[in-house]
Amino acid sequence: MDSLFVNQSLSRLKISPKLTIPSSFVSYQSPRHLKLIHCRKPYNSFTLFAIQNQQETQNQLQETTQNIGDDEAYGEVSRIIGSRALEGGTGMEYLIEWKDGHTPSWVPSDFIAKDVVAEYETPWWTAAKKADESALREVLSENEDGRRDVNAVDSDGRTALLFVSGLGSEPCVKLLAEAGADLDHRDNSGGLTALHMAAGYVKPGVVKLLVGLGADPEVKDDRGLTPLDLAKEILRVTPKGNPMQFGRRLGLESVIRNLEEEIFEYAEVQEILEKRGKGKDLEYLVKWKDGSDNEWVKAKFIGEDLVRDFEAGLEYAVAEGVMGKRVGDDGKNEYLVKWTDIDEATWEPEENVDPELIKEFEEEGQINGIGKVEVQSSSNGLGSTEAQMSSDGP
Repeated sequence: MDSLFVNQSLSRLKISPKLTIPSSFVSYQSPRHLKLIHCRKPYNSFTLFAIQNQQETQNQLQETTQNIGDDEAYGEVSRIIGSRALEGGTGMEYLIEWKDGHTPSWVPSDFIAKDVVAEYETPWWTAAKKADESALREVLSENEDGRRDVNAVDSDGRTALLFVSGLGSEPCVKLLAEAGADLDHRDNSGGLTALHMAAGYVKPGVVKLLVGLGADPEVKDDRGLTPLDLAKEILRVTPKGNPMQFGRRLGLESVIRNLEEEIFEYAEVQEILEKRGKGKDLEYLVKWKDGSDNEWVKAKFIGEDLVRDFEAGLEYAVAEGVMGKRVGDDGKNEYLVKWTDIDEATWEPEENVDPELIKEFEEEGQINGIGKVEVQSSSNGLGSTEAQMSSDGP
């Protein structure tokens, strides 16, 4: 402010314990408005009000304090007893305990003296930025009422989890996750998550731990990069053949491997479309069941049954239900299966038909509901499957 003042008379402003300061009086938008400050001697640690224009101050104070009764009390800050991050991680607000008996109230950090905030926050951020598990645990142990926000943010919108992840501390990551840390929080200086930090700072152990705890490996930063993309980008620019960079490259390859295993382990492949490469470079172009773009994937990340069927020229289809039953030439049961994308039903051996469809057919004697079976066929364009159907049916 151009002309910040502290008026001795304002230090003795009487505030009713039940008084609520109008929102028009406390504006978060303009530096010209009220700012709450905790002062030390010679003002006896009273809460003072300081604004740019003295006349505006007096007018607003007169309006605010009118009709206050004889039970008025001085508004004196005792301490911060809680914290919470603002929506979007844009800042913090704190729960203030008042010495004069006012009900504790939430106040944005901009309206609280820096020394008061520092007294509350310094132990937390010091422990986080040093990845000091015992110190973090101690601070959290003092938070039995749950008023300290484990997802508190700094000026860049980063949480303690982002710091300890970048520093590679698995114990701290576990501790914060157990305390309720948001595993997928994105900071405000790049949209980075804890996984981005662990991948970018080459911490494969933390990467594996985070994905095991449930962190989403496909969250993108502001550049549109997932943690996997980021690790691959860093690996591309890390020199090969340089002994000083050997360990870094090994670490990045481990990060990439951990992320790829997590991403492709749970993604459902609808069908394999093409293949390319040989040996360890063998890849398949896969179509995903969730409708994501087709993607080239290393052979080791695809189910062996899908690869085997593709190499054998088999394709897939989806069954609607079982229409009939008979005993085949080999004495085994066969079932007449109706398909969603094939006009004619076909007889299939029992092992190639979904047991649930068989159960429905045999219990009710008719088609009841829609099920899926894996289909094995030499014809083209049958779509995707989850079971096998012989192509040599009648």
